[in-house]
Amino acid sequence: MRAAPNEIIRNLRVQEKFNLTFNRQTTNTMKRFLSILAIAVAVCLTVSAKNAQNQELDQTQNQTQLTLVEQSNTQEISALDAALPVRGLAIAAPSRQGMDLFVKFIEEELAPARFNLLILRVDWNYEFQSHPELRDENPLTRADVKRLVEICKKHGIRIAPQINLLGHQSWAKTTHNLLREYPEFDETPHVKTENYTGWPNDDGLYCKSYCPLHPDMPRVVNALIDEITEVFETDLFHAGMDEVFYIADDNCPRCAGKDPAELFAGEVNRIRNHLALTGKRLMIWGDRLLDGSLTGLGAWEASMNNTARAVDMIAKDVFVCDWHYDRADLTAIYFAMKGLDVATCPWHRPEFAVRQMNDMIRWRQQTTPKTASHLRGIIETVWSGADQFLREYYGPEPEGKETSVAMTLKRLMEEYKKM
Repeated sequence: MRAAPNEIIRNLRVQEKFNLTFNRQTTNTMKRFLSILAIAVAVCLTVSAKNAQNQELDQTQNQTQLTLVEQSNTQEISALDAALPVRGLAIAAPSRQGMDLFVKFIEEELAPARFNLLILRVDWNYEFQSHPELRDENPLTRADVKRLVEICKKHGIRIAPQINLLGHQSWAKTTHNLLREYPEFDETPHVKTENYTGWPNDDGLYCKSYCPLHPDMPRVVNALIDEITEVFETDLFHAGMDEVFYIADDNCPRCAGKDPAELFAGEVNRIRNHLALTGKRLMIWGDRLLDGSLTGLGAWEASMNNTARAVDMIAKDVFVCDWHYDRADLTAIYFAMKGLDVATCPWHRPEFAVRQMNDMIRWRQQTTPKTASHLRGIIETVWSGADQFLREYYGPEPEGKETSVAMTLKRLMEEYKKM
């Protein structure tokens, strides 16, 4: 039976309405599906990019872990290199007037004694172009630095320029250049260095710190790091970071109430990550990573202000310089077992320096290859100015004196030459 024309028309209209509704629903469904798909793709791309970035940093970390004074696989490793891969000296950069004698010292003393690392405490003793306001008076020029680079390259000595970061931003009544020019970075602006009366004091002032959370600080500090590593043609940078007494101060609007260990580790990792982007490696002093109460090391060689837990928070390619001056403490093993490269750092007592050297050699022989790979060697420290030290070094041997930085360095040189 055939339908009437009007009924056919009604059926067609119903079908058309159904098709329109279905198409709209289908279109909306497709739009939702495409939106979800687009979000998923964006998330995947973001995760992929993040993974790539992390992988790049991991690869950089793996590379930088291998770059501190290693021998080429094609070279024969000497007995000295096998016993102590790192033989370093940490000293202030010379004055311009002292450059000739310092170059002579590298050429005639450090190189024959087979030193292979020079940590130069530059701080503000360079003609910074990125921040000229931070220069010391009559600082080293680019040409001066290139002389140091040339003589060190000639003798296979790596250079790690140092700028004291986080702590050591003042000394006694003197506020150093960074906080002098950028007082807003001061962690404790209410503490006035001009009121310093010696240690101990009511303010707990030893050296000032900058605030690790100040938003403008990284821009300044990063520029200094980039410039000093570029002029020294190096992939090593020492940030100091020792004896940080002011951190997480209750009066700091950014740091009050925060975990000192997290703040310290955060600044270490921030500097480390900035260096890693260009294939460079961070070195720091190790005292803030040791528990002064638990070890009995106290507030100078270790931390009494809750930063020690940072040892488990920092990147594993940070190189730790573990300093102890009046005892041959065994803390280098602690850092090595945490997976951190470490060198023991003596100062002014020859007998302890030799004991520390022998400990390092013995540990490398007796522990597992994995742990031994983190025990890197010895870095002698000098805490006077370079010019003053060289006067002592080239001067007459003091009679009856048991402690002397020059005597300690000469004793280590003798031991290295025997190997």
